[in-house]
Amino acid sequence: MENQTKLRSTPKDVFLHLFNILTFYLSVIALIRLYITYISALFPDPLNYYFTSIADSVRWSTSVLIIAVPVYLLTSWVIAKDITKTPAMRELSLRKWLIYLTLFVSAVTIIIDLMMLVNNFLSGDLTIQFSLMVSAVLAVAGAVFWFYIWDLKRTNFKSKTPKVLAWLVSAVVLVSIIGGFFIIGTPADQRDKKFDDQRVESLQVLQSQIVNYWSQKEVLPEKLTDLEDSISGYKVPVDPKSNLPFEYNIIDPLSFELCAVFNSSSQDFGSRALASKPFMAYDAFQQNWEHEVGRTCFTRTIDPELYKSDKNTMLLEEMPIRY
Repeated sequence: MENQTKLRSTPKDVFLHLFNILTFYLSVIALIRLYITYISALFPDPLNYYFTSIADSVRWSTSVLIIAVPVYLLTSWVIAKDITKTPAMRELSLRKWLIYLTLFVSAVTIIIDLMMLVNNFLSGDLTIQFSLMVSAVLAVAGAVFWFYIWDLKRTNFKSKTPKVLAWLVSAVVLVSIIGGFFIIGTPADQRDKKFDDQRVESLQVLQSQIVNYWSQKEVLPEKLTDLEDSISGYKVPVDPKSNLPFEYNIIDPLSFELCAVFNSSSQDFGSRALASKPFMAYDAFQQNWEHEVGRTCFTRTIDPELYKSDKNTMLLEEMPIRY
């Protein structure tokens, strides 16, 4: 009767075990997602036109790991401390249910992972990117499965192995997080990249407005403020960081250039550019917007045959057809 009382779960036990397993699942999911993201960045798929989530995925996974892993290790330490004082707590039904649930999930993950590997091999789609992703999932799921099998079977509760594993997990997570700085850059690099992306978007809009202005009036605007329209409400965009107007120069009646000062290079560390700039299946003007650090100008020349003005179009439509 006394032994049954000791094995009964208290509210504290329920809180610790549920909180521990929740942070564990979050940590594992974030770690797997982080590795998959790194692989996607280092081995990009040319068929993926919307390769836009690299930086966001790394930030999300890193945020989860920074918070969830320490909480998981802390709750594991508290649970281990309670079990050391009261070994019978190892037999708590709640603890065993959660452990076997985790073993089930990890085993299913391993099986599905291997099925996908065989399927892609048979279909001829076994790329380096996919193989590395499968290996990453298999390694993490396998480590989880091994750890909980070992935890169920171990009898030496004073062993230093859990502490060694805790330090090992912390080191792996720390190295994984630091690796993101080499792939997508530091937070300051990412902020500079966002400013540069906004600059490119603003320049694309300006280019579109300039071409439309020429199509309507058959002349380039003398200055960017000529593009503003009180009826449509269009306002000329400015540099998102300095709030200064973009540089605009007329080269000849059909050519112009738009210039901006960039904080980063679009070619810097290849994968960083992919991390925040999508591969678009279609772009309105199909122009090149690659840039270096500092002042970069983009020269554009209007093809009168391609961008015919509305006036010329109307004249052509009104001309009588002679047979």
